[in-house]
Amino acid sequence: MKFGAAALWLLVAMAVAAPAAAGELAGVTLPDRITVDSKTLVLNGMGLREATWLKVDVYVAGLYLETPSSDPEAIIGSEATKRLVMRFVRAVDRDALLKGWNEGFENCAGPSAAVLRDRIATFESWVSDMAKGESMSVTYRPGTGVQVEIKGETKGTVPGADFAQALFRIWLGPSPPNAGLKQGLLGKG
Repeated sequence: MKFGAAALWLLVAMAVAAPAAAGELAGVTLPDRITVDSKTLVLNGMGLREATWLKVDVYVAGLYLETPSSDPEAIIGSEATKRLVMRFVRAVDRDALLKGWNEGFENCAGPSAAVLRDRIATFESWVSDMAKGESMSVTYRPGTGVQVEIKGETKGTVPGADFAQALFRIWLGPSPPNAGLKQGLLGKG
């Protein structure tokens, strides 16, 4: 009986001391929780960005939210802190990234793209070549805007909830880069 109780306590101690589980997709591991401005954000889901008809893997994205959700419009319109992390699984040059961003904004911003043009240009001015294993993240902070971090360096903040909505709509709107990416980010993948 003493051995059984000691073994049970050992198992409990090991479970408590174990690191938090993490999400994994295509060889990329992301933590289940992150902290932004003293707020805990939870990994809502992970998706794989595939390009061309050959379905070439480009990056793994992870969406972090204050409150998990599978409703894309609720996530896009939410005035809560949110972060999207992209970990590149292949090298991508700046021109290819800019082409993708331009298509994304055109598909998702619609008529408001003209109003956002200067802010989109600022965002795109920070984009650089990405090597395999490097990361880029965009973090929406209500009342402040979208902070852009590339390769671990904060590039700046693009103001406006309207910009944030257009940006997150690229992945979560009706015309995502690929359907599997959107489904994964919504936790349905």
